[in-house]
Amino acid sequence: MPRFPLFPLADLPPGGRKIVTLGKVSLGVFNLGGVFYAYRNICPHAGAPVCEGPISGTTVLSPVYEYNMGHAGCILRCPWHGWEFDLRTGGHLVDPETRLKKIPVATAAGPARSENLETYPVEREGEHLYVTLPG
Repeated sequence: MPRFPLFPLADLPPGGRKIVTLGKVSLGVFNLGGVFYAYRNICPHAGAPVCEGPISGTTVLSPVYEYNMGHAGCILRCPWHGWEFDLRTGGHLVDPETRLKKIPVATAAGPARSENLETYPVEREGEHLYVTLPG
């Protein structure tokens, strides 16, 4: 399985996002407070480049007629139809059965996480991130 360099860690500060293409695979890599998350750049709804959508928060459980925001900087909204996904889990905010294809990111601080989805190992070596793709 070929291993590809992604970019130096310094190129992805906390709150940042990078879209990379490796062969035919487009990935979105996100840094949420020093924790790295990577997803296939394909929305499960209609195939949109989901990782290019806006990142924001969303409304959280509130009393009637109150609208409280939460999860700031953790919600990815698909640019085509507005489907919202939690970047920490890849889960759709409304339908828990709908998820982004998560790619585990391993750093020196800990092992890669997996959500039992199609995964590709992403590792930190020195000050760079690398991904290993099949084939």
